Amino acid sequence: MLPKLFSSGDFFLPTYGLLVATGVLLGLMVTTRLGRRKGMDPETITNLVLYVVFAGMIGAKLAMFVFDWGYYAQRPQEIFTLATLQAAGVFQGGLVLSLIVAWWYVRREKLDFLPVADVFAPGLALGHAIGRLGCFAAGCCYGAYCERPWAVRYTNPDAAAVSGTPLGVPLHPTQLYESVAELVLFGILYRMSGRAQRPGTLIGLYLTVYSAVRFLVEFVRHHEQSLQGGLSLTQWMSLGFAVAGTVYLWRASKAKSAQAVL
Repeated sequence: MLPKLFSSGDFFLPTYGLLVATGVLLGLMVTTRLGRRKGMDPETITNLVLYVVFAGMIGAKLAMFVFDWGYYAQRPQEIFTLATLQAAGVFQGGLVLSLIVAWWYVRREKLDFLPVADVFAPGLALGHAIGRLGCFAAGCCYGAYCERPWAVRYTNPDAAAVSGTPLGVPLHPTQLYESVAELVLFGILYRMSGRAQRPGTLIGLYLTVYSAVRFLVEFVRHHEQSLQGGLSLTQWMSLGFAVAGTVYLWRASKAKSAQAVL
């Protein structure tokens, strides 16, 4: 589509990077606003966002190297290329490391993890939705061959050069599938955040719904991961996150039921 928003000589402004930065900023704004509503310190929330963002970037790249280790083991020089730097990585890998870092930070600041995680859930959904638009513009994370009327065809040589996107071939717009789902999820979570919820409800709903969406999208997404038990590693991770989200929702519903009885 449009991997380079602006270029002059060797310099160019990547559309993906700009949209990811926009998603981070808007997600930060939403998270800070919700944190203030819950009486949380804005500085603490901002610092945690920065920790989570950097952890997400590192975790996504590390997961990409692990999942495609056969490729990178034969071409170790590719790890340090511009194409690798611009690659989106594996979101679930970033989510794993982000949750670990968030848990560590929350414990260090002597906060309760679930209420903080609930504050982050809507902003996370919004930021990810905008980031996926960046993926769509860059041509990365593209879909498999598609014969549907909504199939997309990439024609920009930069997309092929940077992301290896096939040109002139009708593909599933998997990036848009995720982006639309995340935007809808953001709307639901943001609306729910305005009402009293048991701790763990919002982050549980985010993990469950997004993981289900990602699990299904993987069936129409192009990737070179080897299948394990008929599923990609990303799908197995999605199942794990869905289970975690379901547990959070179950605990929240049990606590609500117990409170109603009392």
